[in-house]
Amino acid sequence: MPMLPLDDLTVLDFSTLLPGPLASLFLAEAGARVIRIERPGGEEMRRFPPRFGETSAPYAVLNRGKASVEIDLKAADALARLTPLILQADILIEQFRPGVMARLGFGHEALAAINPRLIYCSISGYGQFGPRSGDAGHDINYQALGGLLGQSLKRGAAAPLPPPLVADIAGGTMPAVLNILLALRQRERTGQGCHLDIAMSDAMPTFAWYGLAQGQVTGRYPEGGEGLLTGASPRYGLYATQDGWFLAVGALEAKFWDVFCEAIGLEHALRDDSLDPSATRAAVAAIIVGQLATHWRETLEPRDCCCTVVRTLEEAVADPHLTARGLFDAQAQEPGGRRLVSTPLPLAPVFREQGAGLREVAASGADTEEWWG
Repeated sequence: MPMLPLDDLTVLDFSTLLPGPLASLFLAEAGARVIRIERPGGEEMRRFPPRFGETSAPYAVLNRGKASVEIDLKAADALARLTPLILQADILIEQFRPGVMARLGFGHEALAAINPRLIYCSISGYGQFGPRSGDAGHDINYQALGGLLGQSLKRGAAAPLPPPLVADIAGGTMPAVLNILLALRQRERTGQGCHLDIAMSDAMPTFAWYGLAQGQVTGRYPEGGEGLLTGASPRYGLYATQDGWFLAVGALEAKFWDVFCEAIGLEHALRDDSLDPSATRAAVAAIIVGQLATHWRETLEPRDCCCTVVRTLEEAVADPHLTARGLFDAQAQEPGGRRLVSTPLPLAPVFREQGAGLREVAASGADTEEWWG
């Protein structure tokens, strides 16, 4: 078995729900030993539907290949009982509101005194400091505060609910993994760990990079629907098909736009969309809605014009390209033997375990005596 980049590291994961557990899954897939620290009875996601054997499917797809121990962090002897694990650990991930771990006796300063090499990663909605640091929130709140939602909402128009949990994954998980890896590199040089303050809301303006550039230079920030990628251009958007489904058009560059216009038979007078973007969009919409989604899949997808019929999740799981990339190879298995595809991770194959697509789900309360004696 080839060496994996993190196979000499131990991670203590105190987090719950999505951002932290997904971050520790990345580390586990790259070889790290991840030990989940859960409250008595297990964390709340173990009870999320649908059921998967003794646990839940959402929990299973995030926690394959991890171990789990249960402990009441409020107990007087909790720190003493966990100290052997803290001494072994390289990385700790927690996702409580700021100040909670410190009140429990597990704050960064207390644990750094036990293990100065510990990389302590705190993931929260608004960060460890700032006016909102103690506020509750979820993905949609962080997107709203950071201006990300505002880029796609038009005043007075219907407001679609964005399906991607951008703040949780791109604002919590990904920055946590990135900064943990940077901290490991720094520790190689200094021998010291550190405290990472990951705020999910911090990453939301990152996704508004284009609008921020426009607003600062022109003095006017784009309203919802006015940006090049948020509705202003007929070259970039969703068009309804005859059967009520959607075609995603991303023909921004002239070479793609020309091929697209020719393929759908858009009249030449409307192909210069700088003259009257609304008229061009209306004409394109009228053409696209005149045919079934299957027609546009056969007509446009083979051409070099950045057009894709929207896939349902069920279709995506069976898509030949995605399956060929191995995205759905990793599987989780519960003690009863049932299997399901684990959360796909965009890790390069060279950095993850090969030929080990099937791994057990963290069992509630398991392996306690292995580390505590």
